[in-house]
Amino acid sequence: MPSEIITVKRVDVHTGLPYAEFVTALEKAAPPLDPGVFELIEEEGGSWDDVRAAMAKIAPHHLIRYWRINGTQVLKLAGGPTRSVEYLIGNHVIAQSMFQYNPRALLYAPLRMMVWSEDNGDAVCTMHRPSDEFRSLGNSEVAKIGEDLDRYVIELFRLCGVDAEQDFA
Repeated sequence: MPSEIITVKRVDVHTGLPYAEFVTALEKAAPPLDPGVFELIEEEGGSWDDVRAAMAKIAPHHLIRYWRINGTQVLKLAGGPTRSVEYLIGNHVIAQSMFQYNPRALLYAPLRMMVWSEDNGDAVCTMHRPSDEFRSLGNSEVAKIGEDLDRYVIELFRLCGVDAEQDFA
């Protein structure tokens, strides 16, 4: 299949919340991955249904944090005042539901997010709109799941006290 050019909307959600407050709220709303849960399922001969059940319990709002890198910690040595943290946020079960239709879905799952501080100290969360990335794969089932992910991310912001619906429109 030849390469193609796709258009993806970059979303900048100006939260109106102080950086540290938003980061704390986001990390509470999207709990960290506990790989031990899934290792135990495998060791005990569990099934995909067990993985689904565990993910539903771990991620009641659909999304967990797979990875976090504190950009401030390293980049402050360059002298910049901007605070930042990057995340990979997603859900095993959602990723598998797309992978079965198109393995390239894992190029975009988990979702990549960056939170950074504006000059006034408020947090901005920047990411690509999931529905655009997944729609680019040309499969209607994957595209529908991408639209679901838009809603899950909007809900994640809502749990943090931020209305991001217009940002994703």
